[in-house]
Amino acid sequence: MAVKILIVEDNPVARTFLIRVVRESFSDVIGIAEAGNLETARRLLGVGGAPPLPAGSEPFKLVLVDLELPDGNGLDLLSEMAGHPATRIVTTLYSDDEHVFPALQRGADGYLLKEDRFEVLVEELQKIVRGQPPLSPAIARRLLAHFRSGDTPPVRFDGGHAAGDFEPMRGTAPRVYAEPDHEHLTPRETEVLTYLSKGFTIKEIASLMGIRWFTVNDHIKAIYRKLNVSSRAEAAVLASKQGLV
Repeated sequence: MAVKILIVEDNPVARTFLIRVVRESFSDVIGIAEAGNLETARRLLGVGGAPPLPAGSEPFKLVLVDLELPDGNGLDLLSEMAGHPATRIVTTLYSDDEHVFPALQRGADGYLLKEDRFEVLVEELQKIVRGQPPLSPAIARRLLAHFRSGDTPPVRFDGGHAAGDFEPMRGTAPRVYAEPDHEHLTPRETEVLTYLSKGFTIKEIASLMGIRWFTVNDHIKAIYRKLNVSSRAEAAVLASKQGLV
């Protein structure tokens, strides 16, 4: 079954460009859907008041979201996708704090600038399979400068995350502790955790297990939730202490 990817972009030229970037970035057989406005995107995703998708429908695994759309703001779509399994990457022309931080706070797993060169966007998008958040160089520099300024950051990043791995912490409130649920890890999740603990990348794990890397991301999300951790380093330490690997 094809991996489903949705591109939410109202400009046809930019949409065609992003389709090329996606196809160049991933070798998997993929199915790409397009949405030129929020209404279409909501209908395809089954969010924001749109009818839910039919039972058994294959969900989108990656969604590229423009922030300025003819019928609203892409930030609203990011919020409405809370809990959706897709990895959410903003693709926009805006690189200022007023757009970057709200997008990350609303659940964006990465932030790319459409003005970057084709090769740069491909390289950044491919970071998903290497366990890194895709960020345009200008955005990475802005975030670094913000943290170095000594200001209280509106969003915190925990290292070692990928799409699924990588989760911006909304706001500044401390995470509520919950007992790890390692007893309920499935055999597949335990296998993924073993490979994570040994330092394999998501793409390498997918190859070793004979599954798609998006599926590995799904397992990692479940592992983090059950173990109450937010990075592969934390997962590896906890797994070692509990004798899981």
